[in-house]
Amino acid sequence: MSVTDQFREFVKDVRLESAKVSWPTREELRDSTVVVVTTVLLVAAFIGVVDRLLTFAVGLLFQ
Repeated sequence: MSVTDQFREFVKDVRLESAKVSWPTREELRDSTVVVVTTVLLVAAFIGVVDRLLTFAVGLLFQ
């Protein structure tokens, strides 16, 4: 099988698989985005608080 035939077969398979994809609705996408942004902000705040506490504790330890 030549490279050209392999490439054509690949493109054909990609088209078939792309037709099977279930795309989210606008509302689902918006809701998922809100969940992701909220989660990232909460995790960032938690890591920030833990960082401040550990920095303070290490500062006390080495005084």
